[in-house]
Amino acid sequence: MTFEKLKPYLYVIFLQFGNAGLVIIAKAALNHGMNHYTFATYRNLIAALVMAPFALIFERKGRPKLTFSIFLKIMLLGFLEPVVDQNLYYAGMKYTTATFAVAMTNIIPALTFLMAWVCRMEKVNIKKVHSIGKIVGTLVTVGGAMIMTVVAGPTIGLPWTKGSTTTHQQQSATHVSPGDNIKGSMMIIAGCLSWSCFYIVQAITLKSYPAELSLTTLICAAGALQGGIVTVIAEKGHNEAWKLQLDAGLVTMIYGGVICSGLGYYLSGIIMKSKGPVFVTAFNPLSMVIVAVLGSIVLAESLNLGRVLGAVVIVMGLYLVIWGKSKEHNQPPTSKCDPNELAPVNHQQLPMTVTSTRFGKLEMDSVSIAIPPTKVNGI
Repeated sequence: MTFEKLKPYLYVIFLQFGNAGLVIIAKAALNHGMNHYTFATYRNLIAALVMAPFALIFERKGRPKLTFSIFLKIMLLGFLEPVVDQNLYYAGMKYTTATFAVAMTNIIPALTFLMAWVCRMEKVNIKKVHSIGKIVGTLVTVGGAMIMTVVAGPTIGLPWTKGSTTTHQQQSATHVSPGDNIKGSMMIIAGCLSWSCFYIVQAITLKSYPAELSLTTLICAAGALQGGIVTVIAEKGHNEAWKLQLDAGLVTMIYGGVICSGLGYYLSGIIMKSKGPVFVTAFNPLSMVIVAVLGSIVLAESLNLGRVLGAVVIVMGLYLVIWGKSKEHNQPPTSKCDPNELAPVNHQQLPMTVTSTRFGKLEMDSVSIAIPPTKVNGI
């Protein structure tokens, strides 16, 4: 497999590592009082400022014209993910836990798959084995994520987690009331739905505005503008929320803006042009595996059998999706000629016989010549 074919896989794995890292540091910043409204606003403002120079330099000649229709799509994109999803997702994380929030994002592949299917952006033919593989693979990845969430099992002792089990159990015993848990769950589910819609609209917009750097900059700028308006309304009279300090909140804003918003939107746009939105979201459950591994190394959290089993199932599901997508792209065309390129129906077909002599043997070849209809009296 050449490097060009490997690029989408490397990009999407990078995205999942970036998202997993943000979950870990964002939860810590939220616990220390970071405001999720200003976080979303500053995050997208930083992303727009970072990506704008690259868009101006590398796409100054090939940038398509910004029509009113494209402008409306960009404003919708800026509202769906930078405003709705980010605010609801991190607000829901405050009411629940980081592990639960990551687990709930695993419904995104299924939601995106259904939307892409309805919008005819994803080819599905239940008579084809590769299509069945994509469907089963998507369901398996979601199932694996649910196993990691629900199934506990015995603790697996690792060299770097010895002596930390008791501390981790004490830290994970933070009380979450049933009311807060339901409220947070509804927020996260709504955010995931908005995130899935964002991927679909982004794929549609890229067809008419195929400038990934410029589109990323405009999305982040639109998200910062709309997020600022939402923050002013939600935090009216509370000017302290806008103040920046050298703390975990500022690090989270910079990391989220550069890695997850700037590079994230740009790389996902590149992947979508060749693989589609379903391919991007199919790897989302991988972030849960990364969080579990990084949590055991960085935070010395203990691993249990349920997480390991769920991770294995997720890898199996991802393999099925990748296999189905690869077979889909390698499918030969169903016919040798494009029906759209056939001669118009109103053309007259005049059969003719041509005689040719080959090696002294007479052969009769039948051919057809298309002759345009003759106009009679200007008609």
